[in-house]
Amino acid sequence: MNPPSRLALFVSSLAAFALVGCSSVPPVGMKGNELSTVELAPDVIRWPQAYEPERATFTISNSITIAAPPQIVWEELIRASDWPSWYSGASNVVVEGDTNGRLEAGSTLRWRTMDQNLVTRVVEFVPPYRMGWESRQATLKAYHAWLLIPTVEGTRVVTDESQFGLLAHLQLAFLPNKLRDLHDVWLAALKERAEVAAAKQPGKLDQPGPANTPPRELP
Repeated sequence: MNPPSRLALFVSSLAAFALVGCSSVPPVGMKGNELSTVELAPDVIRWPQAYEPERATFTISNSITIAAPPQIVWEELIRASDWPSWYSGASNVVVEGDTNGRLEAGSTLRWRTMDQNLVTRVVEFVPPYRMGWESRQATLKAYHAWLLIPTVEGTRVVTDESQFGLLAHLQLAFLPNKLRDLHDVWLAALKERAEVAAAKQPGKLDQPGPANTPPRELP
């Protein structure tokens, strides 16, 4: 029998290292991975401790400006069961519970993205400004955060993700732009849908109130 190649040894060592790192990330809300309780500006993500980008194996950040108020963008975003009809990166989406396919605080979502079947739990939900969810499996721990920031033009949407585990290492080494590109597609599709919805409600952007005023304090 031939001895294992250097590549095989490297991959096995990487897998072992990555899985150890992945297993050290507790679920969000557990000791060592609590959501920050510090008061934050509306344009600052509330990262769980273990998922802070400087600690993560792999991180990405995407943003877009949408000519629609946060409430309209939010409504499009939280209807998860509709994602496959307009976002090519999502399939087999099932939101557990009687929510009509809409995300809520604590929702569990089963879906397929990036060629992976994920179980995802919503751990932050502050309509219509903040949302964050965690996905966990043996080879991946990931936190995906969303910010909807009111602007003069409408809404600036920021979506960042940080990851640990073997899949995070493999992405970093071989596909560093795949997830970022896919999130750009997601944001572009969200922009199109929200702007069409906003066009059906003329004058919405000109109305005073929460849609155009950043919250003073986000819980």
